[in-house]
Amino acid sequence: MRRKIIYFVNPVSGIKDKDRLLKTIEEKTKQRQIPFEVLHTNPEGNYYFLKEKIDNDYITDVVICGGDGTVNQIAGTLIDVDINVGIIPAGSGNGLALAAKIPKQVNKALDIILNGKASYIDSFFINSNFSCMLCGLGFDAFVAHEFAKQSKRGLSTYIKQSLVHFITAEPYLFEITSMGKGFSTEAYFICIANSNQFGNQVTIAPKASLNDGLLDIVVAQKMSKPQLIWSVIKQIRSGKVKPHEGIHFQKKGILYFQTEKLIINNLSMAPLHIDGEPATTSRKFIIEVIPGAFKLIQP
Repeated sequence: MRRKIIYFVNPVSGIKDKDRLLKTIEEKTKQRQIPFEVLHTNPEGNYYFLKEKIDNDYITDVVICGGDGTVNQIAGTLIDVDINVGIIPAGSGNGLALAAKIPKQVNKALDIILNGKASYIDSFFINSNFSCMLCGLGFDAFVAHEFAKQSKRGLSTYIKQSLVHFITAEPYLFEITSMGKGFSTEAYFICIANSNQFGNQVTIAPKASLNDGLLDIVVAQKMSKPQLIWSVIKQIRSGKVKPHEGIHFQKKGILYFQTEKLIINNLSMAPLHIDGEPATTSRKFIIEVIPGAFKLIQP
């Protein structure tokens, strides 16, 4: 089947020079004589028309020019659809693209889209919400909510918000159940990761794989602030997965384990982010992996 591509461009995402982006897309795709069209993303995240358009217009590839939030919205509508998904990273963190080794440079990312191979990757549901790479409860989610309020985006703004709020951060109370084992803990944050990335090459779950059928869970339990900083740095550099049978015995430090399904009782109503975007929190979360959720074009 001849390829036909839809490019979704986020007009407010990280890349400043959108005209150059569009020119590069047009030049490279026309060189390959591949039919294409460019559509704008929409702030409501409503892409329910997409399945019908794919069928009617014989679309083979959907390419997302945006950040993790935009990837989440579009990929979430394409579960179990026979379509190739490509990413041109254009957001603040670009966690999924980095985990898949897709470069941030537009030319190089386009080369992968035009020459790479699509393979299935996992995603997960947190309650009824789709996540393509990572969600978090607690401090990192609080920062995500504050970051979304800022007029200026980017890494420097995210770092500033993190430092400002770290001083006053307090742990939250959670009850966690996985594979029949339950325990309670006070924690600054819980990360549920399908990719290894927070974004910007910060590998919070170093052993995570996009297609292993498992979720990587990182729990930063109650400790002193200096110890928390050191423990997170150590986790990023060389975090090791703990055997599942021992997860409920460790009551301090960073807890890192893998599972297919997780239940979290959010007793302190810690804030939530999904793929870096603020989301409405809940008293209880049921989190379950979706093996082979969609096909991603990768190097």
